Amino acid sequence: MSTELVPGDVIIIPSNGMIMPCDAVLVCGTCIVDESMLTGESVPATKNSIPSSGEDAERIYNTEEHKHHTLFCGSHVIQSRHFAGELVKVFVVKTGFSTEKGQLVRSILYPKPTIFKLHRDAIQFLMCMAVVAVIGIIYTITIDVINEVHFLDVIFDASNIVFIAVPIFLPMTLTVGLVHAQRRLKQLGIFCISPQRINISGQLNLVCFDKTGTLTEDSLDLWGIQRAEDCIFSAPNTAELTGSLMKTSFVACMATCHSLTTIDGKLYGDPLDVKVFCATGSILGEAREKHAEFFNLKNSTVVRFPEQSCEFGIVRQFPFSSALQRMSVVVQQLGQKHLDVYLKGAPKTVANLCNPHTVPQNFIETLDTYTQRGFRVIALAHHQLESELSWSKVQSLSREQIETNLDFLGLIIMQNKIKEQTPGVLFDLRQANIRTLMVTGDNMLTAIYVARDCGMIQAHDKVIIADAVPPNDQNPASITWRYSENPVLSNIPTAEISFAGDGLHSDEDPGYHFVVSGQAFAVITEYFPELVQKLLLRATVFARMTPDQKTQLVQALQSIEYIVGMCGDGANDCGALKKAHSGIALSELEASVASPFTSSIPNISCVPNLIREGRAALVTSFCVFKSLALFSLILFFSTIVLYLVVDNFGDFQYIFIDFAFGLFVPFTMSLNPAWNTLVRRAPSTSLLSGQLLYSVLSQTLNCTFFQFLAFFLVQQQSWYQTPESIACNGSSLSNTYNLNGTEAEDARNFKSFENTSIFYVLCFQYLIVSIVFAKGKPFRQPSYKNWPFVLTCSILFGFLSFIMLYPVPAIDNIFQIACVPYDWRITLLIIVLTHAVVSFTMENLIHDTLWRIVKANLGANRSTSPPTANTKMVNDHWGSAFLSWISCRQNRPPKTMYKCLALKLQDNADWPPAPSTITFANSAQNHSSVAF
Repeated sequence: MSTELVPGDVIIIPSNGMIMPCDAVLVCGTCIVDESMLTGESVPATKNSIPSSGEDAERIYNTEEHKHHTLFCGSHVIQSRHFAGELVKVFVVKTGFSTEKGQLVRSILYPKPTIFKLHRDAIQFLMCMAVVAVIGIIYTITIDVINEVHFLDVIFDASNIVFIAVPIFLPMTLTVGLVHAQRRLKQLGIFCISPQRINISGQLNLVCFDKTGTLTEDSLDLWGIQRAEDCIFSAPNTAELTGSLMKTSFVACMATCHSLTTIDGKLYGDPLDVKVFCATGSILGEAREKHAEFFNLKNSTVVRFPEQSCEFGIVRQFPFSSALQRMSVVVQQLGQKHLDVYLKGAPKTVANLCNPHTVPQNFIETLDTYTQRGFRVIALAHHQLESELSWSKVQSLSREQIETNLDFLGLIIMQNKIKEQTPGVLFDLRQANIRTLMVTGDNMLTAIYVARDCGMIQAHDKVIIADAVPPNDQNPASITWRYSENPVLSNIPTAEISFAGDGLHSDEDPGYHFVVSGQAFAVITEYFPELVQKLLLRATVFARMTPDQKTQLVQALQSIEYIVGMCGDGANDCGALKKAHSGIALSELEASVASPFTSSIPNISCVPNLIREGRAALVTSFCVFKSLALFSLILFFSTIVLYLVVDNFGDFQYIFIDFAFGLFVPFTMSLNPAWNTLVRRAPSTSLLSGQLLYSVLSQTLNCTFFQFLAFFLVQQQSWYQTPESIACNGSSLSNTYNLNGTEAEDARNFKSFENTSIFYVLCFQYLIVSIVFAKGKPFRQPSYKNWPFVLTCSILFGFLSFIMLYPVPAIDNIFQIACVPYDWRITLLIIVLTHAVVSFTMENLIHDTLWRIVKANLGANRSTSPPTANTKMVNDHWGSAFLSWISCRQNRPPKTMYKCLALKLQDNADWPPAPSTITFANSAQNHSSVAF
């Protein structure tokens, strides 16, 4: 048990494996471990014992540096292997929350506080309403004192005003749309552990994608090989490996240089290694006693070629390192006394380790040919060790000593196909004005090809590669700007889109994209901080990125006020998924708990679905907010008006208003599903935006006007009188008796014409405004498709019309409604219908048109200084003088940082840098470059 362990304990790992209760370093033996819970990798990893001698043994233990020798807490040890009667032992180094799993659990239990702008705006609005409530209290006390109201009634009226003006349930109602959106996302196969992130997903304007397993298929297929003989590349071989080719060192390297293992006769390991190994037709097996005699060594894995009756024993293995970009093995062939070193890895890394005279002269050109076509290329190398080196001596040598003096063998070409859904999804995102980036650990040229092939980079766009190198003894840090060729690709749907928002780039802008490697990104971040934001504004491909650099990139994009989404398959993307505003893991492994969203569908079609639902939830929150804000404001002013005649709504009137219009209508209003497609325009992101406040205030004034109209008109009627008993439908209803037949003690608990008139108008106004605010297209389905909302509104409209036009004495008595002439009821109906026409006109015609023109003028004035043709065309509309004054005042800059930066770069003639130039660190601020 983990509670019984402390650092320093030694654990014996059983042969059938176990679940690790702590972080421990392997000191004896070998283990096959499933670390999917921590890394997201579904492929089991091989862990070797930490070196006990040599230079590696002298290094101080570090978890990151020695992760290939460390068993992490929560990982599943599938199998342990030992030899000569030795036990597999591990040394405990960390327990509890100090372990890697503990850190993950801690980040989930105690996440970094996230401030949601929507809730912050809601709290600010409540504070404003609190100020309104204070004004209402002063007004109420003044009116009651003038009318000599009893002290207790004054306190009651003041308290009533506070609860009416300040809707304390407003923040809670903002989550109603999130609940329904979360349910719809689940139906689409998207699971959410942080519902508050759904609203943020509707605000995304940039999405980063991993490549392998996300944009492309997870598996690689072996396309072919190209061997190097006598420093010359032979013709590519795309057929099966047969004949004399099977006896070469090239095939021996393919069969032995891997981290595969067999469990119950099935191969486990990296899918790439499995593909390459299976192509050789060899068999992987465990070492037996006879192998110890033949090989004279304690090897654990044997590779056998059945057709050739030869076997290779793996003596020592150096696992693949993302930092070194290579792996290697030391093997011995049956019957041979010498040992061989086989190495594979990134082509340029392998070439640098090989003897120059063994590397073909056209190596770079050949490599570029394959990578530009989207192939993944792996290089192989070989070295024969001295025959006098024994097994024990090999075990003491460092990796650097073994991986030297290599001979270049050739290239393995792997093909990684783009997923069928990728081009269409990226096209939809571009049409919706959402920028897309690729963040991958793969080769740069391969990434560029994939970006072009899937439509992330358009065929006519320029690609600028930023090669940055750190300073050395003689030269400062520098960036070399290289322009990549534009190959002709397949027919990919295109969509013209600006990089930083609407109206920031002209149609004549040819478009350019920066491509940055992980090494260049690190150098630019450290030595060229002035260029980081400029690169981020136009960079589209980030290749050879480590997991930490992916996280740094997400944070850098957020620093220039992008709302960033991240989509990855869960492997090495956990940090970026956690840091992004909306992280989407295309994996159901346990590592996905670090991501707010997890898709059970392993392709990026989940991204537009999430954004659509996020936008729908965001608009729903605004609709409910506007409805409830108006609910409080209208009821506040209605109560204020009734206080003029020392009157108030009855208890049942309040109950009916609260349940019908404060609960059922907002709840059903939030049931509209998301619109089927993404539109270019994004919804507002602030509850306190000018557009939303204008809508609420204008509708409030409209409702208040018609309430005052009904209030004063009823007092001008010839039949108007102070509250008395009035016959209605032949019945005489006393207004001074309560439901029990006893005389009411509250002298103000009477029926009045003002109360009745305002109650009817008020209820219809709530219903009308709710329908007006319940907008559908372009972010939600139309309200008429929301049958619960339609049914609720229909029932309320029918009930209100019935009790107003055909009064029922029992209902009138419950709601304390006075009986008024039928002509006045028709007048109230006319007032309600007039209010409905005015409300629809203000919201759908004047309001929407006004703000559309204002935004058009603001966008035109920000993009260019003098008036453009578009600006003149807009100014020809009605109200041109007023709208021009609004939109042109002070030429206000954009609110977001990346848009401001884009405007500045438009006037910079030196950006982007010219082809074939170098920018040095000491001249980065002036962006000066020199040609070479």
